[in-house]
Amino acid sequence: MRRIVHISDLHFGRESPELLAPLLDAIEAARPDLIAVTGDLTQRARPAQFRAAAEFLAALPAPTLCVPGNHDIPLDRPDLRFSRPFARYRRHLSPDLAPVWSDEALSVQGFNTADPFAWQRGRVRRRQLRRACADFRESGRANVVLAHHPFEDLPGSGKTLMKHARAMLESLAECGTDLILSGHLHRWRAEPFVERKGGTRILQVHVGTGVSTRHRGQGNDFAVLAVERERIVVTRMLAQGARFAPAGSHGFTRRPDGWRRCASSGDSR
Repeated sequence: MRRIVHISDLHFGRESPELLAPLLDAIEAARPDLIAVTGDLTQRARPAQFRAAAEFLAALPAPTLCVPGNHDIPLDRPDLRFSRPFARYRRHLSPDLAPVWSDEALSVQGFNTADPFAWQRGRVRRRQLRRACADFRESGRANVVLAHHPFEDLPGSGKTLMKHARAMLESLAECGTDLILSGHLHRWRAEPFVERKGGTRILQVHVGTGVSTRHRGQGNDFAVLAVERERIVVTRMLAQGARFAPAGSHGFTRRPDGWRRCASSGDSR
């Protein structure tokens, strides 16, 4: 069993400073094997915001895999947005926009879904899909994708789903993807992809925003996942005053027809 902490949409430049230390404390207490950061580390992709994000990432207590979000592209600088959209991200955070990580129990593939030409919508790059599927077919481990943009929209989100997201999701299901972690919507959700053909073969976990003021009424949160090939337990950690505390857990078991909820404590949706 491996423990993954999933955080997203930190939006440095619009962060709540008083939540930074509690978030770090809660992540350390979770004792993760891996920390997954699914994009939007900054609000406007400015150098000072990237420096603040880099300082935060450096303080994390476990190996960290990070992918960009649409806010990590300089929207208000068209000259940079179209000519060097990821230059600041590469300089301050990581030169690798689609990192990978693995051990004997996990195979994790990062997708860069941020797109300077479709800033809000994003896109899946086919070469990343091919790379992930080639690895997942042979891994024999729990197969995890990190992406900023979700592969399935939520009712009332006001967002546009990525182009070809449904077809990409089917490809990921066919090649053995077990879990997709994403952000972007600033809304919590932990469910199988029930709306797509064969979609229950993949479990989706969206988290909201870890420390941003842009929490859209759902509170600041992150997820702690206990991951095995045949069972995943997802715990929502919600900001309550000056600390993050559990706000319910859900267990999912793999069956022949896909992932099914098997146990719960509270309601984290």
